[in-house]
Amino acid sequence: MPQGKLFKKLHRWPGLILSFILLYYGVTGIFLNHREWMASLDVPRTALPDVYSYQHWGNSALKGNVNIGPDSILIYGDIGIWVTDSTFSHYRPLHAGIPQGADNRKVFDLHRDSAGNLYAATQFGLFGYDNATCQWTKFPLNVDLKRFVAIETVGDSIYVLNRSYLFKGVANGVNTTFKKVELKAPEHFKKEVTLLETIWQMHSGEILGLPGQLFVDLLGIITIFLSVTGIIYFFFPDRIKRRKRRMKPYERLVRINRWSLKWHNKAGAWFWIFLIFLYFTGIFLRPPFLILIGYSKVAPIKYSHLDQPNPWYDKLRDLRYDPGSGCFFLSTSDGMFTLSPDNWKPQPCRVQPPVSVMGITVFEPYRPGAWLVGSFSGLFLWHPDNPRIMDFVKGELYRGAPSGRPVGVNKVTGLIHTADGKRYMVDYDRGVVPLYHRTTFPDAPESLVQQTRMSLWNLALEIHTGRFFQFMLGSFYILIVPLVGLAGVMVVISGYLIWRKRFKRRKRRGQKIRLLDLDVVVE
Repeated sequence: MPQGKLFKKLHRWPGLILSFILLYYGVTGIFLNHREWMASLDVPRTALPDVYSYQHWGNSALKGNVNIGPDSILIYGDIGIWVTDSTFSHYRPLHAGIPQGADNRKVFDLHRDSAGNLYAATQFGLFGYDNATCQWTKFPLNVDLKRFVAIETVGDSIYVLNRSYLFKGVANGVNTTFKKVELKAPEHFKKEVTLLETIWQMHSGEILGLPGQLFVDLLGIITIFLSVTGIIYFFFPDRIKRRKRRMKPYERLVRINRWSLKWHNKAGAWFWIFLIFLYFTGIFLRPPFLILIGYSKVAPIKYSHLDQPNPWYDKLRDLRYDPGSGCFFLSTSDGMFTLSPDNWKPQPCRVQPPVSVMGITVFEPYRPGAWLVGSFSGLFLWHPDNPRIMDFVKGELYRGAPSGRPVGVNKVTGLIHTADGKRYMVDYDRGVVPLYHRTTFPDAPESLVQQTRMSLWNLALEIHTGRFFQFMLGSFYILIVPLVGLAGVMVVISGYLIWRKRFKRRKRRGQKIRLLDLDVVVE
């Protein structure tokens, strides 16, 4: 088959199918690039497939709870903050003061100090509960990354962690004043970032800051434009012929078709290399290609958004105080560290607990010298000074994950403690699961389920990653991103080669015409 015909086939038919898919990729990609701008926009979960319901407390609905009285419990997580009773039967929201929107009310940690003051670490800031006004008040902390992930109190001191810095102060409710602490680099520190984060920021444009994100937004618009004009050019010629045969007006369709082809070619020729880069980097952000880069590290690209002076920029994940040693345990994307208040210089732990590349979700004391550590890899009993790590759910010695998958059998998103000492693991898929007892956890009441919403940003993420289509495709949904990415690269390259061939042909024709004109003039 001649090369030209092969390129046409590779561009025409896969391009048609891909156009409809890339339409929603372009729209959702732009949404994903501006999370904070969209935080107040959400949709009812009742309008989505049943798999997104919070009825069984799955989908990261719950992360933990705080017992505040004999018959009063606070539960928190992606669902926000709710007050319930000791039987987990009746619920009322506790969101006054936190801006509207499911994303604004995403809570990573909820803490009560010895004086009874409440603090909440959320997606977009740190809040304290004002008992006088019965609403949450945001602390005015000057930070680049607004996600706060952990709160801990030691005596009258309070320590708060966002993704880059530690904040400390004297616990005084909403009147607490915090001082920002930049943690020191550990011994033998190498300035590295994960390859996943590097490719992620390249794909979103964040690696070049806001200008980079806006340029990727433009690529999203170009993707939408190429998809629409490609669909027009595929279907309009036949429609024009039919109208022509029936003696109906068709000139307007001809103009639209010509305009679409002209600007489809121009846009593709101008942006093809950037589109290839965008589509190709996207395939590494989801399994199976994610497995290839998940734990790799590289030096940050010079002068990019990743090249930060703070050695812990966007690496901090959780913080817990160990009364036995008088130090903190600090969970980071680089592993687990001990942290002394004397010098704030993290030291790597000799024994590292298993934590998924997607980050720690549970970090709770089990008994003196032992901790429960949970993530999408599972729930484990970790002794910092003992190399034997137990799979807490199975009750057996952990022997590693030979498959290399970034998730385990138990995708842990939280842990619930009842007043009588029972523990429940919160699994992303199965919801609340009892641990070493048979008392089932009540499902969410219908009145609560009807009130729950999903942020538009999260819905865009579900669609963009292909998870939204799991109810139709089952586990094969995992192939959507790599197949679309690779097909997108093929369609863009074949389209460019077709245009290039025609452009060169036109150029040669133009040269011949000019030479003929010159001959006429000479004669």
